[in-house]
Amino acid sequence: MYAPSPPAGIDALADLLRGRRVTVLTGAGISTESGIPDYRSPRPGPRPAPMQHDTFVRDADARRRYWARSAAGYPRVAKAQPNAAHYALAEMEEAGFVAGIITQNVDGLHQRAGSRRVVELHGALRRVRCLACGDVVSRDDVQDRLARLNPEHPLEAAIRPDGDAALADALVERFEVPGCACGGVWMPDVVFFGGSVPRPTVADAWALYEDGDVLLVVGSSLAVYSGFRFVVRAAKEGRPTGLLTLGPTRADDRVDIKVSAPLGAALPRLAAMLTEAA
Repeated sequence: MYAPSPPAGIDALADLLRGRRVTVLTGAGISTESGIPDYRSPRPGPRPAPMQHDTFVRDADARRRYWARSAAGYPRVAKAQPNAAHYALAEMEEAGFVAGIITQNVDGLHQRAGSRRVVELHGALRRVRCLACGDVVSRDDVQDRLARLNPEHPLEAAIRPDGDAALADALVERFEVPGCACGGVWMPDVVFFGGSVPRPTVADAWALYEDGDVLLVVGSSLAVYSGFRFVVRAAKEGRPTGLLTLGPTRADDRVDIKVSAPLGAALPRLAAMLTEAA
């Protein structure tokens, strides 16, 4: 039976990880094979501008636009399934190779794949938080309220990054947005661009970083400093660092090994190599 050749460099990456506890940092590239687009992969047409934290907080029209688009795009995110790369990381954690995952993603696919120790650096779309009282509710419950208030609104469409969708202006203008029982504004429990990662989350991420002996970055261009800082610290400390992704990254000259390969094939191969050698 024909067996595909392993990606170039995967043997060296396995050697870097073997015998060490791995802290994994993941980005949007690991979820593209699950149908969730990222901001930086090539695609036709104009690139959507990401929602800015201050804009969401201060501008009611921007919030209406966000929730209208998110109401149409969120069902696709909720239905997305983990791919082979997510399952490979869960398998590596189960086998004791992976200490845990620091993820920049908000889709929850690591947990669905079976990963147990996951620090969600940028929050999670499955939660919604009130900016006034701090109450946290399920996004599924909010989605039901959005559907009841806007019965003619499309509730499933092709998604864009952040789980939203492109909609006609007319649909956005008449969209009704519910709020918290306290009268406050609901915001998805995620870190928008320009926002800050909560301090307890940062502390949890650094604790997970310390529990590893080697850092493996998967599917991230590291363009955002919240993730890049882990590579910066690893380089300063001389901690071995591997990078597995497609395309250029901000840290190409800071890591020991970079492997450019589709993650759905490369990560299961890496997991198999580590398991076979154990």
